[in-house]
Amino acid sequence: MGNPHVLVIPYPAQGHVLPLMELAQCLAKHGFKITFVNTENTHKRVVDALEGKDTLGGQFSLVSISDGLEPWERHVPGKLSAAIFRVMPGKIEELIQETNKSEDEKITCIIADQSFGWAMEVGVKMGIQRVAFHPAAAAILALGFSIPKLIDDGVINNDGTPTKNQTIQLSPNMPAINTGNFVWTRLGSSAMQKIIFEVMVKNNKVVKLADWLICNSTYDLEPGAFTIAPEITPENSCVLFSPDFICKCLSDHFSKLPAQTTIPVQQFPDTSTEFSEHMP
Repeated sequence: MGNPHVLVIPYPAQGHVLPLMELAQCLAKHGFKITFVNTENTHKRVVDALEGKDTLGGQFSLVSISDGLEPWERHVPGKLSAAIFRVMPGKIEELIQETNKSEDEKITCIIADQSFGWAMEVGVKMGIQRVAFHPAAAAILALGFSIPKLIDDGVINNDGTPTKNQTIQLSPNMPAINTGNFVWTRLGSSAMQKIIFEVMVKNNKVVKLADWLICNSTYDLEPGAFTIAPEITPENSCVLFSPDFICKCLSDHFSKLPAQTTIPVQQFPDTSTEFSEHMP
């Protein structure tokens, strides 16, 4: 078998694309073959940002798939999010099937944004190793995993709407948060709130299909978040892991670590300026 071939799928927003691009570049430097999939709109911006720069190498392929939208629809709140969850799963499955026709090109692993729980389902269906990547802090994951309790405690309704404006603590060791600052309540429209909240609820279930859950944090930085959410308890809470460590572990095809292992990640090297000036 040749070098591992990883299919990388970010959510089409700058704060999601950039961290996964950094990790993918690191993997490529360690000998992994990378197919990095963006929606057509985001793909164009990344390609434009990389024009004239030889930063990816021969092991790195940029691929685009349709998001199913007309250009004007991307400016309608909720349209993009709804479309990518409707269209992308089928497109990704088709891409994998086409790629796997070549024995030397077969996809070894899917690394997808944690918000794309459907990618874990595609991986299971096609017998491919699965990594869910969360680009933000562990507290955001802990908040998502706490949704059932927030509903039971009357803090939010079944649709995620706060029952009243109040400040709560998910645990005594975590900073207080106002209910108006929950991830899904700050999106600017009720349509977006509904979409994102439903996605988070579903992802609480399907993320369990991931072999690994990579989170951009460490136990020392967020002990409260790790304590209340055993789903994201790191294998070793005393060590600050680097992207190089992740690359080394992935190169072993997950054979030495148990399923559902969370890898706390050091902040990635700062090369984001290559893209950030070209992406909104």
